[in-house]
Amino acid sequence: MTAEYDITIRQGSTFLQNLVWKDSAGVPVNLTGYVARMQVRPGVCSPDVIVELTTENGRITLGGADGTIALEISATVTAAITDGCGVYDLELEASDGTVTAILAGAVTFEREVTR
Repeated sequence: MTAEYDITIRQGSTFLQNLVWKDSAGVPVNLTGYVARMQVRPGVCSPDVIVELTTENGRITLGGADGTIALEISATVTAAITDGCGVYDLELEASDGTVTAILAGAVTFEREVTR
């Protein structure tokens, strides 16, 4: 089951979000061998990607046996975002190719004042 969690990203600031993926018994899932991906789009059906986070581009870091997931978007990247809102989901892919969407929700982009 995909958990719903809305996030806010402040334009011009570094976005950091730390998560832990746990199984139904509350035990952290061992993420060794996993890759992760997350896209923020204006809407579910939109072909446009506002920002993409992956383990390959360094914006997602997985913590192995601890089940930790660190999301990071640099201030330079968030400064260029002009959309007011969007949607996202976060998928994890195991080494056997099994893909699990663990998180999804709305994204609000707060406009910066100081530039």
